[in-house]
Amino acid sequence: MPLDQPLSESEVEAIRRDFPILQQEVNGLPLAYLDSGATAERPRQVLDAERRFLEHDNAAVHRGAHTLAALSTDAYEDARATVAGFIGAAAPTEVVWTSNATDALNLVAYGIANASRGRGGPEADRFRIGPGDEVLVTEAEHHANLVPWQELAALTGATLRWVPVADDGTWTAEDAVARISDRTRVVAFAHVSNVTGMIAPVSEVVAAAHAQGALVVLDACQSAPHRPVDVQELGVDFAAFSGHKMLGPNGIGVLWGRRELLDALPPFRTGGSMITTVTMEHTDFMPAPERFEAGTQPVSQAVALAEAVRYLQHIGMDRVRAHEEHLAQRMLEGLAEIPGIHVVGPPIGVPRSGLVSFDVDGVHAHDVSQYLDAQGIAVRSGHHCAQPLHRRLGLVATSRASTYVYTTEQDVDRFLTAVGEVRAYFGAAS
Repeated sequence: MPLDQPLSESEVEAIRRDFPILQQEVNGLPLAYLDSGATAERPRQVLDAERRFLEHDNAAVHRGAHTLAALSTDAYEDARATVAGFIGAAAPTEVVWTSNATDALNLVAYGIANASRGRGGPEADRFRIGPGDEVLVTEAEHHANLVPWQELAALTGATLRWVPVADDGTWTAEDAVARISDRTRVVAFAHVSNVTGMIAPVSEVVAAAHAQGALVVLDACQSAPHRPVDVQELGVDFAAFSGHKMLGPNGIGVLWGRRELLDALPPFRTGGSMITTVTMEHTDFMPAPERFEAGTQPVSQAVALAEAVRYLQHIGMDRVRAHEEHLAQRMLEGLAEIPGIHVVGPPIGVPRSGLVSFDVDGVHAHDVSQYLDAQGIAVRSGHHCAQPLHRRLGLVATSRASTYVYTTEQDVDRFLTAVGEVRAYFGAAS
């Protein structure tokens, strides 16, 4: 079957049988889970992989000479290699385990802050920033890719600038390139917006940033789980994503970085496991990735995340993307026919990720969510950790429906039917 062919109905039904949680009813109706943009559900294969590890191989990694320690270490590093291959990393050593994507982005921001204070020695000088330098983000960023850069600017005296969004919440390559200058030191943006579903013009921004010697940090939380991602082809310097958004467990995230950058970046979380020599006066740190993995590592979570990656690879990421984009267009077309619904993000026909955020005239997003929940349909409501974007759009909150490999056309159609009933139910229909 062609790589860009959406999953067939029978394929999706076979996938759904792997997810125990989807077999239940909510409020007496079959569950239609349309909140995967927040947290994806986990297939039995992932649950079993973590349980199997904990029942047979669990031990501290890189710390013992006994059999279980060796088995655990092998599983931990095999998982790193699996994830590295999934994103096209040049080597497993370019993958750092973190607790989530937020942690990964903070790792980079605070590492740069430490370098700017003189930590890391001459190798870290490339990261130094200060007054007169600029960090560029977009007005559409998730707080996890905004607040750390605000803090970096506050700690170093650099200036935080941002690319403004249009009335639909999107921005263009031209908007970004116009704000990149010889003062720009870091450009950070989401590959796919968690509110609008917009797919960023990565190559154009990377080219402009690198031409000025700036680093590019990519928030891949909404791309790595849903579409092919090759960090080498994208050309970025760092990328971050979370396990719980891609069929994996909570408590683990991934920071990918170019090896030469990771080895030069000072750590900001310190302690055991990430050192070579410690005296009472001084500590020497290990090279990447261990230099960033202080303390007890998320071993079973890494094993489970690797199994989630294998699950997605078996489906094929091109087909995951095609399936979700097909469902997104189906949602957009259906919502366009419902009076009083205002969708944010790219219009019908423009490629977007498999999520749609919208506002309902006269009805708060939380009420929309509660009404849909009564119909057995789970969606997200709120500002989706993107308050500046919602403020720019003149909205307090939106409702968001997000799809994944287990989402059916029937789920989408049930969602559209329920949304069409919301305004009348709350007395907001004209």
